[in-house]
Amino acid sequence: MIKQLIVIMAATIVAIPICANDEIFSIVENPEIPTKIEFAGQMISFDRIDMYERLDRELTSMIYTHGTTLLLIKRANKYFPILAPILKKHRVPLDILYLACIESTLNIRAYSPAKAAGLWQFIASTGKQYGLEINDYVDERYHIEKATDAACRYLKKAYNEYGNWETVMVSYNAGRAGISKRLETQMETSSFDLHLVDETSRYVFRIIAAKLILENPTKYGFRLSRNQLYQPIEYKTVEVTESVDDWAVWAKKHGITYAQLREHNPWIRSTKLVNETTKKRTAKTYKVKIPLKKSLYRSSQGIKVYNENWVVE
Repeated sequence: MIKQLIVIMAATIVAIPICANDEIFSIVENPEIPTKIEFAGQMISFDRIDMYERLDRELTSMIYTHGTTLLLIKRANKYFPILAPILKKHRVPLDILYLACIESTLNIRAYSPAKAAGLWQFIASTGKQYGLEINDYVDERYHIEKATDAACRYLKKAYNEYGNWETVMVSYNAGRAGISKRLETQMETSSFDLHLVDETSRYVFRIIAAKLILENPTKYGFRLSRNQLYQPIEYKTVEVTESVDDWAVWAKKHGITYAQLREHNPWIRSTKLVNETTKKRTAKTYKVKIPLKKSLYRSSQGIKVYNENWVVE
């Protein structure tokens, strides 16, 4: 028998069921954990107990963190079409897209307590090492294409060192120097066999869990329609070769708001741009994206689906 609790809410009497048995709860099912999967061109087995339990933890957690995972699928439709061609150009496996999913939940403005920024979560020193401009006016860690290019170069260099993608990914989380030292001291060749701090130990399994869900969301209970996926934006590009005294004025001249300028060019980090040739630097050419008007409205932007498995008809 189900009893009721009478609650007064905003002058309205509401009857809320109280659990007298387990029949009013939704069924909570544990996801099926595969015995093996292919990731980045290599087969990974989950027969070993610790491998099974580590994936079970991350897959279960991601499935039942509904809001975050739904948002990830929606954003993937918007950003995978930008990221994937860059990975292909560098011959980096497309499964590495899921690394970006875990790094930032595909939030282009992501900024961590460790001061890592953007989709690929570069810290400033590493970003500069891989050619990203970072100063008071420009931070290319937030530049989707340039940061992705830098991430690919980092990952390829790590792969040349380690020879397997699980260790490459762990090094992205913890740094190559630290992982290389642990491989040496623990006499191993794969990060799957390393004793690591909890955050780093979980990292690759989170990426694998993201792959499993995004490859087949409906299998894990996520049901989206085509028009619920976030859509890629179409742009025209304007080259800026000199200083900009006021980006808000510049934006108005190009038919958009300052807010839209910053939203679609998150690498702009100030209200102005200093871009002059001096003894220390040469003026650069910056490519600023201007969103097409039709892309700013749901009624006119059209619907594209990157992966048909993401939607139900």
